[in-house]
Amino acid sequence: MDDRVLLVAAYWRTNLTLRQLGPLFGVSKSAADRVINHLGPLLALRSRRRFRKDTVLIVDGTLVSTRDHTIAEQSKNYRYSTNHQVVIDADTRLVVTVGRPLPGNRNDCKAWELSGAKAAVGHTTVIADGGYRGTGLIIPHRREAGQAELPAWKEEHNRSHRKVRARVEHTFARMKGWKILRDCRLKGDGVHHAMLGIAHPTTSPSLDAPRGQTLSWLTQLFDHCGTTLRRSRGKPQCGSIQP
Repeated sequence: MDDRVLLVAAYWRTNLTLRQLGPLFGVSKSAADRVINHLGPLLALRSRRRFRKDTVLIVDGTLVSTRDHTIAEQSKNYRYSTNHQVVIDADTRLVVTVGRPLPGNRNDCKAWELSGAKAAVGHTTVIADGGYRGTGLIIPHRREAGQAELPAWKEEHNRSHRKVRARVEHTFARMKGWKILRDCRLKGDGVHHAMLGIAHPTTSPSLDAPRGQTLSWLTQLFDHCGTTLRRSRGKPQCGSIQP
């Protein structure tokens, strides 16, 4: 089982083609594809459904370049992408839910509800950026028509808002370290399962990791076994995966 999980983690981490990945684990391209399709959904993040009364969440959308044009559309980066609404806990900085992927040309204010992220968090307090106007979320103050500048107290609020909201950007930076999110070749729900699987490590920090860090069992497994693979020049030490 460890070898199978490592194969999925290696695929998400490196975005190698299945033809390249299969020989590293002693299996065929088809067997590697079956392992990814079977284990990918099982490694996915399970959304939190209950929150403390004082919980504050942060939401933002991120674009994932996706080759499956049945679910992707050209977005502001001129590539076919999908829009993923990611919600984190502002205190622990852990991912609590990820919405269903939508075409990349959807605005965040629409994707927030259509992706299911809004329903997943219920009435919990949520912070967002200015792209979520009209959604009822806590967004920065904006200048009114004809107003030259904001009052000092609103500028101070915006400054505090930016500092807190930056935490979701840090989460995106960690998640985009997994190369599958830079050019996803998976079809159908594959990009959604990959996004949830990569979000799952950020909700499972190791017991000895400082608060806020996201060194997970999956990341540790990949780093440890990846080193083993490099030392063995691509030959797994724990035996080949049985198709």
